[in-house]
Amino acid sequence: MNRRTFLKATGFSAASMVLPASILAVEEQNDHILNQADTRIEKYRMGSASLKLLAPDGTSLKTGLSISIKQTRHKFLFGCNIFKLNRCRTPQDNSAYAEHFAELLNFATLPFYWWNYERQRGKPDDERTEEVVRWCKTQNIITKGHPLAWNYAQSRWLPKDPEEAMRLQMNRIERCTKRFKNEIDIWDVVNEATHYDRPGCKERAPILTEAITKMGVEAYVLEAFKRARSGNPKATLLINDYRTDQSYADKVISKLVDDSGQPLYDVVGIQSHMHSGYWGPQKAWDTCERFAKFGKPLHYTETTLVSGTQGWELQKERKDPNFRWISTPEGEQRQAKQVAEFYRVLFSHPAVEAITWWDFTDQDAWQRAPAGLVRDDMTPKPAYNELKKLIKGKWWTRLETTTKAAGNANFRGFYGQYEVAAQIGGQKLTGTFQLDKTAIQTIDVRLT
Repeated sequence: MNRRTFLKATGFSAASMVLPASILAVEEQNDHILNQADTRIEKYRMGSASLKLLAPDGTSLKTGLSISIKQTRHKFLFGCNIFKLNRCRTPQDNSAYAEHFAELLNFATLPFYWWNYERQRGKPDDERTEEVVRWCKTQNIITKGHPLAWNYAQSRWLPKDPEEAMRLQMNRIERCTKRFKNEIDIWDVVNEATHYDRPGCKERAPILTEAITKMGVEAYVLEAFKRARSGNPKATLLINDYRTDQSYADKVISKLVDDSGQPLYDVVGIQSHMHSGYWGPQKAWDTCERFAKFGKPLHYTETTLVSGTQGWELQKERKDPNFRWISTPEGEQRQAKQVAEFYRVLFSHPAVEAITWWDFTDQDAWQRAPAGLVRDDMTPKPAYNELKKLIKGKWWTRLETTTKAAGNANFRGFYGQYEVAAQIGGQKLTGTFQLDKTAIQTIDVRLT
């Protein structure tokens, strides 16, 4: 029951509660966004199709044959960074991490932080990347690299000459996209360019920060995208930032075009770390609307809601070696409710095509925060279970039906990959197909 309904049911008026009009306006807008979410999801995330089912010899299946249609992967990308795969504290933790990740998600972000990826000059850690990519392929999980350029820190071996450092940075971008072509085809190219010169970056990455300053941030971003495209012309390239105000649009996105005015990026990446508190439906929706105006898909690249005490100020307490930012029962219930709501809002917006959580487990999570969907011991939190109810439940298509004339079968489902199965002559035969964003379509499926 929302606040307005509660007040009416109990005989109170909004005025008697002395709630500011601005608060009531926000709550009304939140209610409107949430009340219409399922309708938008039905409109934007589902499609109808007519399957023309064929036997192994190419003939149509007979009329009245029982078939099952089962979704096997969403087209929408539900993801998380996968930094801890096979890097948890125990073999048991590793096994649980992998199991829970694959059970819920279809999208994984791999780390490409230059200072850590290439600790020794000329010796990038491609072997680790290949290990993770191989596992993702076995689980039908799409991979993304993050980030190709970011001056948050720098390697000790980096040349002191800013121009030489920038040359190596650009070479590195092209190398990565080319090296992992057809394995990793989605990339966060430049990270947090809006505030590249903020305090901390100058101290941790003085050479890279000076190099960007000398080159100019606009030229730096443009060249980075050109080099990424050169390495893999078919890659999906993202610009990524934590700023969600107009400065991101004005300072970076609107400048990221070629000489003819065509965008060099394919996707707008939006960070949504909410360690200090939940955005709420209206801010989430308004952020989508602001960046959807560029006419490109939106990826929520780094999403966090903590299951413990909220507040960035807790970082200060981390200086105490005994401090632990822990998950709490109350925090877990709050996180679960907010996660489900946030995902409903984003999944219902037509411009959003991906949501990436940050991090999957509390174990060694960023900022040591209780940010995971699973706990430090790898047991799922309520937030994990609520997301599973949505991603693999409410938003997941499974149905039983029968063939019509000429082996046709009509159905409506969520966009993604599917398997269709039938018993013919005592043998189970299966086929696969993809349901995409088309109002109505006929899809030929041969069973084998």
